[in-house]
This record gives sequence, structure tokens and C-alpha cells, in this order.
Amino acid sequence: MVKEKNISKLFLRMKPVKLLTALKSGPKYATILSKEVDCTYSHTVKVLDQFKIYGLVDFEKKGRIKIIKLTEDGQELAHSIEGSMMKLSKLKEKSS
Repeated sequence: MVKEKNISKLFLRMKPVKLLTALKSGPKYATILSKEVDCTYSHTVKVLDQFKIYGLVDFEKKGRIKIIKLTEDGQELAHSIEGSMMKLSKLKEKSS
């Protein structure tokens, strides 16, 4: 129950959603992700560590640099979230 509550809290915030969907285009470095999402590097790493705990991303170490890529579950969730965001955007346009 506690784990379930934490993961819901994680994905009801914009930065984690943007981080996950930014990884859909392929593996990236944490530095690149933090710049794309306009987030501090330390916050990006903290969120990515949470993603790792939930099995959404894998880290591949190349020298001193870690490359982050989505797992199959991460891909599915990113796709679903992106679809939901598009739907919410359409609803917002209709109400305007």
C-alpha cells in the first residue's frame, strides 16, 4: 500500500512525467534529461533513482557516465502517460 501511494504521488507531478516521456525517444544522459525538462541535475537523478526502484529505467555505465533507458514497463507507462496528456490537452482546448 505504501509503495502504491508513493508511485501515484510520483506521477501526479509534471517533472517526473516529463522525464519519463523524454526517455521515449531513446537512451540519454541525466545531464541531457535535466536540461530538456528544465530541472536541476540533483532532482533529475533523485527521480531517476525512484524510476529504477519501480523498474521503469535501467542505467548503463559507460566510463564515468550513466546512460538511462526505459525498460519495457517504462516504455508502456511513458506511452500511456503521453496518451493521457494528449487527451487532457484536447479537453482543455474544448473548454476554451
